[in-house]
Amino acid sequence: MTDETQANPAEATENTEAGAKADDALTEFMEGEGGLESGDSNVTNITAIYDVPVQVSAVLGRATMPVNQLLKLSRGAVIELDRKVGESIDVFVNNRLVARGEIIVMDQHLGITMTEIIKGNA
Repeated sequence: MTDETQANPAEATENTEAGAKADDALTEFMEGEGGLESGDSNVTNITAIYDVPVQVSAVLGRATMPVNQLLKLSRGAVIELDRKVGESIDVFVNNRLVARGEIIVMDQHLGITMTEIIKGNA
């Protein structure tokens, strides 16, 4: 019997490699057309923003109800949302709509596949 909570070394290596590829892709993007030049100090300081916390929210749907109805809810209660199964969900970053996507399941975890990036959201 194996312990499922132990980290898989192969997965850890894949995650490290994926992170390195993402860093390389970001640097290439920043140095690419219309981006920053490799001699620019902003390219070397881009790592300073890696630790900036952001709040990411995925909104499956919304429901409106009076407070007295909310207080009557018990464990297992079902709340009907304003979206249907299969409709896209909204992805907010710091309370700003940035994308829409679909829910996926990966190894017993929920995830989101971005299907649409919202542009010009000032």
